[in-house]
Amino acid sequence: MTPDRREVVTGSLALGLAGVTVSTAAGAAPMYGLIGKMKATPGQRDALIGILLEGVSGMPGCLSYVVSKAPDDADAIWITEVWDSADSHKASLKLPSVQAAIAKGRPLIAAFESHVETTPVGGHGLK
Repeated sequence: MTPDRREVVTGSLALGLAGVTVSTAAGAAPMYGLIGKMKATPGQRDALIGILLEGVSGMPGCLSYVVSKAPDDADAIWITEVWDSADSHKASLKLPSVQAAIAKGRPLIAAFESHVETTPVGGHGLK
């Protein structure tokens, strides 16, 4: 079965999910996070990473988008995302650049192994 756009994003394209958010501090707007692991088709991890990283700077509300190679699996990729809100993440799924990346990357994805939604509270580089 070919993964759809939602699966790509949650796995990590680099993933409309609605997250449960909580206030991080008095008056602070909650952030929204996703952490996911996907498997590329054998030998295609670097090509898939290249697709995931294309155009990530143009996603409004995206505070952090990190793609990492799993050191213990030559085909596995970890994607960590932080957004200013779940709504910003959902809106990103409609961007032409994201839609193009999904179409281009879909054939290189073998599986989505796991994903979790988070409520980031801060860290280096985050507001």
